Amino acid sequence: MNVDLILVAITVVVALIFDFLNGFHDAANSIATVVSTRVLSPKLAVVWAAVFNFLAAFLLGTAVAKTIGRGMIRLDDVNQYVVLAGLFGAIVWDVLTWWWGLPTSSSHALIGGYAGAAMMHAAVHTGWRTSFSVIIAAGWYKTLIFIVIAPVMGMTLGLLFMTSAYWLLRRQAPQQVDGWFRKLQLLSAAAYSLGHGGNDAQKTMGIIAGAMYTGGFMSKQDMLANWGKYHWPIILAAHAAIAAGTYFGGWRIVRTMGQRITKLRPLGGFCAESAGAITLFGTALAGIPVSTTHTITGAIIGVGAVHRFSAVRWGVARQIVWAWIVTIPASALMAGIGYWLIHIFQSQA
Repeated sequence: MNVDLILVAITVVVALIFDFLNGFHDAANSIATVVSTRVLSPKLAVVWAAVFNFLAAFLLGTAVAKTIGRGMIRLDDVNQYVVLAGLFGAIVWDVLTWWWGLPTSSSHALIGGYAGAAMMHAAVHTGWRTSFSVIIAAGWYKTLIFIVIAPVMGMTLGLLFMTSAYWLLRRQAPQQVDGWFRKLQLLSAAAYSLGHGGNDAQKTMGIIAGAMYTGGFMSKQDMLANWGKYHWPIILAAHAAIAAGTYFGGWRIVRTMGQRITKLRPLGGFCAESAGAITLFGTALAGIPVSTTHTITGAIIGVGAVHRFSAVRWGVARQIVWAWIVTIPASALMAGIGYWLIHIFQSQA
């Protein structure tokens, strides 16, 4: 059997495993607010989120997939082992942070791992000084800038929505407001899950496309083609994997997101999810691979800060921010080690 075909198949399977873990790890992002406000039970919440994660395949395009697939790492410096090592680094970091209960970004773990493996590939074959030559700076600028902008957008919109809602509903009974927003939060949770699926599943789509290109099963023209027309198997597989991961998602990060940052009521949950959804819709359509975790965390902080800044547990928020800062270099280091081990194994084979 063709060795390249076997490698591509293994890479695609590993990429879908990462996509599953992405949904598993980020399930908290989609359901923490709707569960913490007791609008839905945990079981119903994960089903609700998983369904809309999958439906995003038909609604939010493929601009993010194109950025990941050909806009961040030079394709000429990528082979199957680079993609596999990149996925390894991202998966290890995701599992560790899930175990620690930290809502870090699976997206940034993926791009960090991809970059780290590609840089190690260049270092091994052409010297350490060439490591950074694999990076396409233009693709990284907007990603790194939006590490800051996405949570700030979420926080600003959450603060604005919550403040506006308090003013508009100031004469309504709290029980009545809770009743209204318990129903409306179903819509905001669905919208956020669409944004989550539309942004995060596309990152795996881009990695799979890169693996198929390096294996000779996709041309550069295919990478530039209309994904909706030519790549439906990749699109559907990636969205199905992330939806399955969301369905089976764990509770460690749900507790951090929904309970430890600030206490939420249905109105606050609606405002936070709406703020996160709007941010994710805009960035997905613009092809900017942002962190869904950063976005919803910022939105929750914005909602909590409306009451008073002391309502936000800043110690927890500080731990989360530090986890964000180290995610890209940590996953890059793990992926680099993974590629180096693969290279050593190949040399001795």
